[in-house]
Amino acid sequence: MFRMTRNFSNMAERPEENPAEYRIAGLVFYCFVFTIGIVVNVTALWVFALTTKRRNSVTVYMINVAVVDLTFILLLPFRMVYQHTDHWPFGDVFCRINAALTIFYPCMALWLFAMISADRYMAIVQPKHSKELRNVPKAVLASVGVWIMTLGSTFPLLFFDEDPDYVSNFTTCIKMQDIMFMRHNNVVNFVRLIFFFLVPIFIMIGCYIVIVDNLIHGRTSKLKPKVKEKSIRIILTLITQVLVCFVPFHIFLVLGLIGNDKDDGYNTGAIVTTFLMNLSTVLDIILYYIVSKQFQDRVISVILYRNYLRSVRRKSRHTHTGSVRSMSNLTSVMI
Repeated sequence: MFRMTRNFSNMAERPEENPAEYRIAGLVFYCFVFTIGIVVNVTALWVFALTTKRRNSVTVYMINVAVVDLTFILLLPFRMVYQHTDHWPFGDVFCRINAALTIFYPCMALWLFAMISADRYMAIVQPKHSKELRNVPKAVLASVGVWIMTLGSTFPLLFFDEDPDYVSNFTTCIKMQDIMFMRHNNVVNFVRLIFFFLVPIFIMIGCYIVIVDNLIHGRTSKLKPKVKEKSIRIILTLITQVLVCFVPFHIFLVLGLIGNDKDDGYNTGAIVTTFLMNLSTVLDIILYYIVSKQFQDRVISVILYRNYLRSVRRKSRHTHTGSVRSMSNLTSVMI
């Protein structure tokens, strides 16, 4: 998705085309993410927003996760077109939106994960105050606050004066492919990294340390075993997803922001970490599956329905084969 660095003095030249390997790998990967991500997150949104009768704070957060994922996934076809053709036919405004969402998605996802972690903390460590702290109105208020905060921090990205695509008459979309165009304003970038990466990470770590300490010292004996098991699974899922999808992406983002102005071309590490960040929209299926029994039922019903169709086809083939054999036997007898 992005190159590590780019010198603004060289913007008048059209950027070199993507390497063939990167282009093919990108198309295959984004097709996979788009297809699976749409199915997973539409199903999750349907389950949590429409079919769940008793909503709680976790349900609210799951709806937000699904909406954020879908917002990011629906833009992938436009990125795939640019990936394949090295030409941006969708105009400057849409390019700016794509570039802003490249920053918006990990910021929003990490804060939602932090709120889910805080919810697990209150469920395990503060069960007495759980009903007061873990209710739908407060979860909605917290979610709206995170949306406003994250949108407010990424909205200025739509109005950068120093536009790397200006000299190409907007036939390229360098600011989407190379988010290092923001390097001229590194103070804002590092503030954003601290507030939208380090702060939610520290919130998650703090919650998990206290939760593990309470579990080890037996301070959660009043909780049902199912609640403990579910919370531990959610925590492990969130930790894995953050470490795999978001930490590498932000490490290479920092390296790009502090790097020199030399154009080093495509960086394999930066490309791979961006792929991993996009993969988070698919891996959320694990979180949905753990949180919701209804989501589990939907997934299982789909699997069982497919197995049912396969068994019907096998039976029909067996019946068809048997009838053919019977006819052949009858013919041989007649002969």
